[in-house]
Amino acid sequence: MNKNREWEHTAPMWRQDIHIPDFTALKENAQTEVLVVGAGITGVTTALLLAQAGKQVTLLEAGKILNGTSGHTTAKVTAQHGLIYHELIQHFGLEKASLYYQAQVQAQSLIEKQIHDLNISCDWKIEDACLYSETDEGARELEKEYQAYKQLGIPGSLHDTIDVDIDMTKSLVMNHQASFHPLKYLTALVDELLRLGGQLYEDTEAVDVTEEDTVQVSLANGAVVTCDQLVCCTHFPFYDGKALYFSRMYAERSYLIAIEPEKDCPDGMYLSVDEPKRSIRPAQFNDKPVLLIGGESHRTGEGTDTRFHYRALEEFAAEAFGIKNVLFRWSAQDLTTLDKVPYIGPINRNNKQVFVATGYRKWGMTNGTLAAHINTEYVLGEESLFHSLFKPSRFKADPSMKQFLSQNFNVAAHLVEGKLELVGNRPEALKKGEGGVVQWKGERAGAYKDEDGTLYVLDTTCTHMHCEVEWNSAERTWDCPCHGSRFSFDGTVMEGPAKKPLQEIPFSSTEELTFLPKEDETTGWEETDPS
Repeated sequence: MNKNREWEHTAPMWRQDIHIPDFTALKENAQTEVLVVGAGITGVTTALLLAQAGKQVTLLEAGKILNGTSGHTTAKVTAQHGLIYHELIQHFGLEKASLYYQAQVQAQSLIEKQIHDLNISCDWKIEDACLYSETDEGARELEKEYQAYKQLGIPGSLHDTIDVDIDMTKSLVMNHQASFHPLKYLTALVDELLRLGGQLYEDTEAVDVTEEDTVQVSLANGAVVTCDQLVCCTHFPFYDGKALYFSRMYAERSYLIAIEPEKDCPDGMYLSVDEPKRSIRPAQFNDKPVLLIGGESHRTGEGTDTRFHYRALEEFAAEAFGIKNVLFRWSAQDLTTLDKVPYIGPINRNNKQVFVATGYRKWGMTNGTLAAHINTEYVLGEESLFHSLFKPSRFKADPSMKQFLSQNFNVAAHLVEGKLELVGNRPEALKKGEGGVVQWKGERAGAYKDEDGTLYVLDTTCTHMHCEVEWNSAERTWDCPCHGSRFSFDGTVMEGPAKKPLQEIPFSSTEELTFLPKEDETTGWEETDPS
């Protein structure tokens, strides 16, 4: 075990062994047939499919391409989306539950076809996906899911053992699933898009939309892009279309580590059904076998000190596989809809100009690819069996009403709690690299001191709907527990639905700062040897 590992390795493994091209910003007014906003797997695939269909396409990215959720994934290409099929049958019936499965299988096939047609080298590997339980309750859930598999004709098998050194009660295997290197795949799609004449711009933030005979998309730099149709492929829709997406989804963060294990890497991909969930999948890095260990999901802006989650994953990995070295740590944010089925299609009812794709519930490789194909069909005026299931304007009282009330009650609770937070007694000054909630002139504020000693003091009121953001010590961000907006330590927006940065508070002295401690707060990264 390497006891000198560095906390700074909070970057996804996928970006370490690949060249990703840079693109210029769009600074002038422009016109295109179809504008795609967001250059992750959904946006890149959508733009390519439209270009292949002969459309004039422009693709915009607010930051750098492939650096969002698509670059922070576990990269499982599977129709086994946790315990989902029994639930879908209960809420939607057999026909629509079957459509969901067929859609995921089609998405996997579409990825495989692109790999074959474009001769992409991306570590594509066919392997089994396995759900496993460690409790009797989890075993009962797997048995119900297996019955759903049989009802839907899903190839799968229920077992009492799995080929990993973990105590378990049951396992449910779905055969012929896949994994790959997502950025090797997506950079090849980008190359093909450019070859077909597609336009791609980075550092170009879309901020608003006007819908008339054409669609006008306003950029943060003042330029306007005019298009016939817009496909919004940002993680959270940058344009809401009065559809209130912020009230119909919730955001969760989850964590990943990449390790060199002491034991041999197991074949296949694994996901536990008990809490806390654990995801396991083998991969390659620098021609060496590694394991990706994930889990520790929680609502954005909630939970313990975020560094705790990395420690928990390392302790699990050390016990199950042994650890020679921790190579990388990173996290991702995912959105879940009211009924756990993504929103894909017209941004609001019967809209034929603006389309949206969001709410993948951690399964973005297949759902993102599926969304690209569905929205391409909409743009081209084609029909599909999948349209009604994924249409964003759907609303089924069970479970949507229950989840809508639960989600928005949670928002209200955070809104009140944040405003009533009490002042503690911890007057010491910030250390370099430390941040947290403080009191400043009797008001709640946020402070962070960087490694150079520069102090950033911000109003912690989220600019979306005025909830109070919380400090994320692992990633040095401010996260909103209400709707999942995230801000950098200097207040810059990193994740929507917020569009405006946190307000900076002019500040010249640390003497007026009083920390607001949290019961489970820890400061600094304590190096421990989980083995």
